[in-house]
Amino acid sequence: RLAARINVSEWQNNPQSKQYISYLKGKQGRRINDYFRDFIGCQEGIDGPGETRTLLKAFSDFVESEDMANEAACEKTSTLVSYSMTQAKLGEPVTLDELSGLIDEDRPKNFYDFIKAKDYGLSESLPPDKKTLNTFRRLTGRAEGMSISFEAHLLSDKIEFDEAGGTLTLRNLPTQLTNQLKHTAA
Repeated sequence: RLAARINVSEWQNNPQSKQYISYLKGKQGRRINDYFRDFIGCQEGIDGPGETRTLLKAFSDFVESEDMANEAACEKTSTLVSYSMTQAKLGEPVTLDELSGLIDEDRPKNFYDFIKAKDYGLSESLPPDKKTLNTFRRLTGRAEGMSISFEAHLLSDKIEFDEAGGTLTLRNLPTQLTNQLKHTAA
C-alpha cells in the first residue's frame, strides 16, 4: 500500500517548504518506496522521526543545561510531548518559536535561543512523529514472560535503576498489583 498526500496550498504559498507532501509508506521495502517517490516526481522531504529525535535531544540538553529540579523538568517534558502530540493529531508541524514559549512562559525565547546557539540543525518547523514521542515519554521492555512499561518521569522518583546490578526497584506499587502479589505469595 503506497499513497501520498499533497498540501497544494503549502506548495504554492511556501516554495521553500519541504513539508507539502507526506507519504504513507508500504512495508514492501525501501526500493518500492523510492520508486513510488520517483514516479510521482518528488524529492525526499524532512525526516519526521529524525527531526523529532533531534528535538528531543535538544530538549534533554536544554533541561540539563538549565539544571532544573526534577518536578520542573517533568512539567516541561509534559508540555513538550502534549503540544507535539496535539500538533501530530492535527497534522500540523511543531514550530520551535511556539514550543519555546510554551516550555518557558517567563522566558519564551529561551529554548529557541538554546537550539539556535547549539546549532542542532533543526528547521523552524518540523513534522512531529508520534512513535518517537511515545518512546520518549514511556520506557518499555519485554523478556522471558515479563513486560515492563512506565512513564519516564517516574525514574528516580518511584522507580530506581541500578545499572551495575541491572535491577529496578519499584516504590508505591499499585494496590491491585500488591494484592495479587500477596495472594500469589500465600
